[in-house]
Amino acid sequence: MNLDIYNFGPIKEAQIDFGDLTFFIGSQASGKSLALELLKLLIDKRHIVSTLRNYDYILSEVDSRNILDWYFGEGLHGLFSEGTRIEFSGKPFSPQDLLKIIASQERVSKEAVFYIPAQRILSISDGRPKNFMEFDVSTPYVIRMFSETLRIFMQGGLGSSDMIFPMGNRLKGMAKSSINETIFHDGKVIIDKSGEQRKIKLEVDGLRIPFMAWSAGQKEFMPLLLAIYCLSDFPSSVVNKADYQWVIIEEPEMGLHPRAILSVLLEIIELMQNGYKVAVSTHSSTFLEFVWAFNNICNLEEEEFKEAMNKLFDVDDNSTAANLFNGLKSRKIKTYYSTQHEALGGVKFVDISSLDAFSDDIDISEWGGLSSFAGRSSEIVSLYGR
Repeated sequence: MNLDIYNFGPIKEAQIDFGDLTFFIGSQASGKSLALELLKLLIDKRHIVSTLRNYDYILSEVDSRNILDWYFGEGLHGLFSEGTRIEFSGKPFSPQDLLKIIASQERVSKEAVFYIPAQRILSISDGRPKNFMEFDVSTPYVIRMFSETLRIFMQGGLGSSDMIFPMGNRLKGMAKSSINETIFHDGKVIIDKSGEQRKIKLEVDGLRIPFMAWSAGQKEFMPLLLAIYCLSDFPSSVVNKADYQWVIIEEPEMGLHPRAILSVLLEIIELMQNGYKVAVSTHSSTFLEFVWAFNNICNLEEEEFKEAMNKLFDVDDNSTAANLFNGLKSRKIKTYYSTQHEALGGVKFVDISSLDAFSDDIDISEWGGLSSFAGRSSEIVSLYGR
């Protein structure tokens, strides 16, 4: 599937051919989130209109600025200009398409994109997922919807258990043990019902620690963990994982130890292997190190490839986690770099999927800048080291 974007806010040009797994890298405010939010809007526009209508938002049938502000955030209808051109899988899109949906009064109950935003901590900032309507209208739709999904899931998707981590029926053994060792350190994440509201707390040595007193990494990881639960194989009557075709994750590495990032990467691979198209924005070189290794060994025979993957992730050949690599070599993995382009006067998305360290294109050879410091430090050590 292809997404072509021209003159959309800071993005002057983007031609994105999505793989089974697609990574987006680039500096802050370089258009990655806008491109991914746009993708969500293109795929789920009917569900988005239905959701806003269900929450009694006033939707204009004649002025698209109205719904664009509800979706992207207050005042951001200006992302679209006269020169904006957008196509998804060869089909053009304009804000007028949203007005037609609004006028049709169509109701759609299922969404196809599960979106995990970078500001996911906002969803449970006081230890409980907020209702969609608790957020200020300036908050982007993807944050409000993510929080609402977690709220519904926590109310009815966890079964009768008050234990959130560890849970016996969710996560493979290796991922669970790694998350325990690098994030929760034998602490238990529970739902505390002693107050007026059900809240998430961390139980350690008999103490129940409120969410805002957790470490930064623990707070960042908790909503991501709940999202992984929503999409896991464990059946849930309130969040139907079969409805989703895409999973978008923004900056899954935030606040995490490198070993914990590897555990998250395994979960991302599992999502891809379960048939979801996965798009990830990141500032971590760990993900691109995986893609670089994948590119260099995907031509191996199946068994040798799996053996190499097991060694890369320190996975036992006979463990259930090793099954994640079955058929992985045939998957398509893409990487795009969003960078300021002087000639265009704004951001251009560049395909750097080869990650070839010997490429003449510096964007490719330095992995969009993520490997430049490592290369420079090695050069300095070789020149000045004793």
